[in-house]
Amino acid sequence: MMKIMVVDDEKDVEFLFRQEFRKEIKQGLVELCYAFSGSEALEYLGSQEPPDVVCILSDINMPGMTGLELLKIVKDRFPSIKVSMITAYGDEYNYKTAMSTGAEHYFTKPIDFSKVKKEIIEVAQAQ
Repeated sequence: MMKIMVVDDEKDVEFLFRQEFRKEIKQGLVELCYAFSGSEALEYLGSQEPPDVVCILSDINMPGMTGLELLKIVKDRFPSIKVSMITAYGDEYNYKTAMSTGAEHYFTKPIDFSKVKKEIIEVAQAQ
């Protein structure tokens, strides 16, 4: 089973991911966990040695720590965790910053879940 963390300050995103991944969750392929801020995500990752999260899908625009700041910290502290960014604003600066900092993928909202699932399958197969 692969544990995926979704980091987004909008609580309704949790419901959306649960709906989209209900088949994979039911089959025991994927376990989803949620953090509603960058600091909450880091707290969770730091509470386990090593962290059980394989992949993080993080929003970029969040109050407090941004997704790009979270990406940099995760890549420094937990280099094996794959991180992909999700944003409502597909601007060039955020895209370049995310990719140069080590993001695997960059998704724009509304989220194309077929692309997200494809990425997650790739990550699972690389394990």
